[in-house]
Amino acid sequence: MNNLFTELENQNKQIPLAETLRPSTIEEFLGQSNVISQNSPLLNLLKTNRLFSLIFWGTPGCGKTTLARLIATKTNALFIEISAVTSGVKDIKDAVDKAKEALRSGQKTILFIDEIHRYSKTQQDALLPHLENGTMFLIGSTTENPSFQVIPALLSRVQVIRLNPIDDESMRTIIKKGFSYLAKNYLPMDCENGAIDFIVNLARGDARCALNVVENAYFASPLSDNRRNLTVKTIEEICQKRNTRYSRQEHYDCASAFQKSLRGSDADAAIYYLAKMIAAGEDPRFIARRLITCAAEDVGNADTNALNVAINAYKAVELLGLPEGRIPLAQAVIYVARAPKSNETVCAIDAALSDIDSGKDYPPPMHLRDAHYKDAQKYGFGTGYVYSHDAPGVYQQFLPDELVDRKYTR
Repeated sequence: MNNLFTELENQNKQIPLAETLRPSTIEEFLGQSNVISQNSPLLNLLKTNRLFSLIFWGTPGCGKTTLARLIATKTNALFIEISAVTSGVKDIKDAVDKAKEALRSGQKTILFIDEIHRYSKTQQDALLPHLENGTMFLIGSTTENPSFQVIPALLSRVQVIRLNPIDDESMRTIIKKGFSYLAKNYLPMDCENGAIDFIVNLARGDARCALNVVENAYFASPLSDNRRNLTVKTIEEICQKRNTRYSRQEHYDCASAFQKSLRGSDADAAIYYLAKMIAAGEDPRFIARRLITCAAEDVGNADTNALNVAINAYKAVELLGLPEGRIPLAQAVIYVARAPKSNETVCAIDAALSDIDSGKDYPPPMHLRDAHYKDAQKYGFGTGYVYSHDAPGVYQQFLPDELVDRKYTR
């Protein structure tokens, strides 16, 4: 009865075009020439039927799942696919049992874990002994930097392979393949010049996104003489907004590029990264805090007004919110980027902190110590101090004796 219900479910499913057109062989796989190409290390390993555990790290729609399935096909391995979102230790144990059974018939097993960065430490720990003794091989996929999201013990047992967003030329091939499939299986179509490039630009390296747009735009296109007439306008109306790719890693990358552009006095680059963070939904207060940090660290006393501008931009964002807050933010970004630069402040405080951390933690000279309490003079505290306003020309030693010649400022 369960088989009957499953068959009925499969018959009534509307399989997405992106799933229908997944490559069935390594040779059909597009867009990762840095990983899969003639004589590439990974391909050479697969030709020898050798397996090893790995994690694919890349943006959505770059082929992580597809490549994992193709590796299993190429090596004739049992392929067990689970998602870290919905699975746990029990599912790992079930996979281990299946892997042991497969080994008895001479077949290796690949356990594919989608979104592996979502696994807890305990769940990741559960994988370790079975990878260590060769019971099965792991292929994980993640959109997040494994260095931050995967435990060190697991990282030491896998190879991390970075997958790039699909390049534009490969994306055009994928999009054309999608339209050809639809035109062959449904109705022929006419495609306006520029429509394919528009989808390429819209998807930004995400093949799944591109094929979803292809499918929706095709069926949304008007009919004329029993043909679909696809236009750029149809695509624009369906999508309405460009899909901004912004993972946790890109949150850090953009923030880093933003601050380095400010430091490097490139106002145009700083404005671009500001726009990218705003478009991705970044908290504008986070952006403003980065701006304040740069005004103090990189501009410093070369233009003391930069800090005031940055702080006022933060206050303005809190008062206005978005979208209006983008204007004072942009104003402050341009000001800080164009301001003269000096890192004397941060260098001075960091040098002093480093001295103290390394053991140069000395008390102030006796004449500088607090003398505003009873018995202070008895211990010699404050004795010999000269009030600087009364005698500005009189030399006094202010640093501890051990650091008397130390310079922190320039």
